[in-house]
Amino acid sequence: MTPIVLAITGASGAIYGVRLLQTLIAAGQTVELTISPAATEVLQHELGLKIALDHFTFEQLLPPRANWPANSPLLKYSLDSLDPSALSGRAGPGDSTAAGVVHYHNHRDYRAGIASGSFLTKGMVICPCSMGTLSGIAHGQSSNLVHRAADVHLKERRKLIVVPRETPLSSIALGNMQRLSEAGAVILPAMPGLYHEPTSLIDLVDFVVARICDQLGVPQRLTKRWSEDQ
Repeated sequence: MTPIVLAITGASGAIYGVRLLQTLIAAGQTVELTISPAATEVLQHELGLKIALDHFTFEQLLPPRANWPANSPLLKYSLDSLDPSALSGRAGPGDSTAAGVVHYHNHRDYRAGIASGSFLTKGMVICPCSMGTLSGIAHGQSSNLVHRAADVHLKERRKLIVVPRETPLSSIALGNMQRLSEAGAVILPAMPGLYHEPTSLIDLVDFVVARICDQLGVPQRLTKRWSEDQ
């Protein structure tokens, strides 16, 4: 299956990236995952997840139910609910499991397939996207694999979805968003709607994740659409 690239960077809102990863796996997608150093600090502060980028295991990001904090909104979406074969890190040519597959790439690894335009993908999502990452991509920097993979998607005219989470926005940030939009990126801020009548934090998160999946053409029923049941 043609993969989707997911980059998690150091903006507040780490839950969006983790929930998106869970949803893509559950939808049977192949995910090429990379995480920035700043994202590890946010993941630990906001979700209690300790990520070792140089010694990464999938259980660090998608831990078993027993390892989630009791009050975590992601508790019922734990690793236990996923097919273990999804976390093997390898996708065999005859793999017929329902769950997707995740391949992890260190942010310094420019040998990764996603650093090259010859590596075909369905698209790339940066979720959440920090203002530093936004600026780096908008100005053509390639100081890490996130920047390089994003640049590849722009130059190859493939879908690049940027999910900024910041408020208020400076004129510099707004200018960077405009620059990326004009270059072909989709700017999809983490701005949950309310018309689906959310009753929990995860309902708000799922609204944004659902919109990302729609952009990628990934089927989902995470939230009620406008006019449904009205």
